[in-house]
Amino acid sequence: MINLFNYIERKSPIHRLTGASKLLCLVLWSLAAMTSFYTPLLAVLTVGAVLLFRLSRIRIKDISFMLGATMVFMVLNNVLIFLFSPQHGVSIYGTRTVLFTIAGPYVVTAEQLFYHLNVILKYLCTIPIVLLFVSTTNPSEFAASLNRIGISYRISYAVALALRYIPDIQREYHDISLAQQARGMEMSKKASLIRRLKSVSGILIPLVLSSMERIDTISNAMELRGFGKGRKRTWYQGRKFSKGDILAIAVCVALMAVSLGLTIWNGNRFYNPFIA
Repeated sequence: MINLFNYIERKSPIHRLTGASKLLCLVLWSLAAMTSFYTPLLAVLTVGAVLLFRLSRIRIKDISFMLGATMVFMVLNNVLIFLFSPQHGVSIYGTRTVLFTIAGPYVVTAEQLFYHLNVILKYLCTIPIVLLFVSTTNPSEFAASLNRIGISYRISYAVALALRYIPDIQREYHDISLAQQARGMEMSKKASLIRRLKSVSGILIPLVLSSMERIDTISNAMELRGFGKGRKRTWYQGRKFSKGDILAIAVCVALMAVSLGLTIWNGNRFYNPFIA
């Protein structure tokens, strides 16, 4: 079964961080990467993301589907950028170094390739962090952490239910798919694409019905237990911030400050190696 947005339990320093601190680090890290095109900083963030990924002890095969889908989107994004704006790098860096011509306006320049390099680095330094957050954050502990930093426990619990429900939907889809195949529905690569799409659409109706039944059961159980009546609630997996949480947040704040500082120092977001 495909592993999609699942919590993967491991014993690692990343797993020991609270959900709230990981969320803050994710936001700060992403902002530091997205607000700057300073290539050395993006390279440092990319190396840091890879090291953090190894530190988490999450294996590539655990998130291969999400990683593969992201890589396809990254390639498609770069291709579309070149198709619709082949001279975008030239307009940004102010110089034009032609390497070779493809056809018509599609001229490959060093500036355009350098711009694509920066786009790729942005993906490489943010996607591992997003996958780390999803794979190393226990939904129940994450809800408790959100409530601890001031977010309503109703909202926190809704977030936890959403994160916990994704694996349930995956298992339900897998079970329905196997049941349909046992009844003779062809969903393998032997069937044509149109036939496989029709088969998948046949799974959606029982999947939606089972999901609605599950939602109704959970809603009734929460209502019978008086959920939402009180102003506060206790959490079984609630944790306080540790020294590791504070250190991680401090590092991400420093990275964000460096990103803003480089932008102000250069006068723009782009690192330009073509002008001495």
